[in-house]
Amino acid sequence: MGKIRDRIRKSYFIVNKLYYLILFLFLTITDFSLGFYYFLLSLIIFGYKTLRSKIPIEVDKDFKPETFVYKELKDRNLKLDLWLPSNKKKYPVVFFCHGGGWISGFRNQPNNVSWCKYLASKNLAVVSIDYRYGYKNTMEDILSDYSDALEFVKKNHEALSIDKDRIVLMGLSAGGHLSLLYSTYYTKTGNSEKMEGIKGVVAYYAPSDLRDIFIADNKSIFSRFATRKTLKADPEEKEDIYRYYSPITYVSKNMIPCLLVHGREDQVVPFNSSIKFAEKLKEYNIKYRFLVHKKGEHSFDTRRKDLSTVNILEGTLRFIKSLVE
Repeated sequence: MGKIRDRIRKSYFIVNKLYYLILFLFLTITDFSLGFYYFLLSLIIFGYKTLRSKIPIEVDKDFKPETFVYKELKDRNLKLDLWLPSNKKKYPVVFFCHGGGWISGFRNQPNNVSWCKYLASKNLAVVSIDYRYGYKNTMEDILSDYSDALEFVKKNHEALSIDKDRIVLMGLSAGGHLSLLYSTYYTKTGNSEKMEGIKGVVAYYAPSDLRDIFIADNKSIFSRFATRKTLKADPEEKEDIYRYYSPITYVSKNMIPCLLVHGREDQVVPFNSSIKFAEKLKEYNIKYRFLVHKKGEHSFDTRRKDLSTVNILEGTLRFIKSLVE
């Protein structure tokens, strides 16, 4: 009975919440108004959960970020938020990148803000960035935004009250992928200018090999759609493109210290993707830690309030502090 229950829980029907769609269609056929109100209620509930999403560690101090434009484009300005403990000295900085499958999310949504407040409360400056989405743009565009935001921070370090020689890259999901790809690529190619001041990288539930998104066990329609949309290609037809944009391709003996965090029950980015990356780091004798939530799903850090999640958050802080203090 337990195996059947687990199989149902990991099915397309449950993972992608298709039961909501079936109920919506049934109600619409029965009564259009009822179907409409159900759809509206579902949106309200989803929005409420999103707005309430945050890490399970409360911060007493009311931090207020300062916003900067780091890049001007024809159709929009790209911004970053700077979170500072105070303005008394130069702080080591966590360069934070949000998730959302490269096609959604933003720097100041509640889960990201909760991370920024937590890190700032521990005497770390935090820079949280926005970047272009993969709908109309390419992965190369997104990577250029990531790089330009980092260069903006380094160039303006004096005005921002941060220490450009003590930087840790950090990202969630797609943001973790960007952080890993930046650090693996530029350490592999020996670009000391790009890597100047960067002491380590933290990646939460990030795909290290983009082909892992398409394994049979991964049931997330969203993650497959988002990856295809951003790379503009199917993995079977353009495997070379998937390899090119996969961090695991560039792991070398020059890689900086790395913290990987993943939940075993992740149905969006396969847990095995982080296992493979950890094995690659071990092969090259790179300093790393791998924190695992045994029951964690994707985004468990803001969905779960259990002791295991809190321990992982505190372990993340200790890892960052060990690199910059």
